[in-house]
Amino acid sequence: MISFVVPAYNEEFELPQTLEAIRVAANDRQHEIIVVDDASTDRTEFVARAAGVRLVSIKRRQIAAARSAGARVASGDVLFFVDADTRINENHVSGATAALQAGYSGGSARVAVGGTIPMWSSVLITVSCAIYFALKLGAGAFLFTTRKNFDAVGGFDESLFIGEEVYFSLALHKLGPFKILREPIVTSGRKLRMYSAREILSNLLCVIFRGTQAARSREGLEIWYDGKRETRSTSSL
Repeated sequence: MISFVVPAYNEEFELPQTLEAIRVAANDRQHEIIVVDDASTDRTEFVARAAGVRLVSIKRRQIAAARSAGARVASGDVLFFVDADTRINENHVSGATAALQAGYSGGSARVAVGGTIPMWSSVLITVSCAIYFALKLGAGAFLFTTRKNFDAVGGFDESLFIGEEVYFSLALHKLGPFKILREPIVTSGRKLRMYSAREILSNLLCVIFRGTQAARSREGLEIWYDGKRETRSTSSL
């Protein structure tokens, strides 16, 4: 049994394609899809109900808490965490399950950005991803592990508003090798289109200079938490 946990906040435009991609990726495997609606003010809840998936509602406005809420109700032996603006395919599911069967503690996948993005951001993504995945860290948009390993590391750190995927990856490293799938997932590039280079870099520098303190509050994390959304889906496989 595979459980797909999809945290969502105001994702009425991206969520339908994400759920359809998950269903296709799961193929004929026994699975469940859990959408965690974290205080959305749009039609996210309606979209999830119309899709026939399991819906969990919370009001935390925190990505770690949303992922944890989904994991708590999941019944699968294998857990996948897929962001609501992210597309996966069957190769990601088969690659992840094969890695877990081979003894990996968990894993993630490389990332490709959907839609057109500015040149500066393309360079930034290329360089940062090369460093990030060389360190065998998981992208928050797509993570997988077993229920046993998830419980063993205590899940996601709910004191963090960003960076919880880094600590989660490092915790799984202690249980065994961590797999980074070569085929990239496709995730929305909306932040790179909706914010200027100055806005993004200032947010990143704020996080870097304040360290872990910056991750323990929404203050200064507008790019992650201000809720700006495009009015159509631009991420596709």
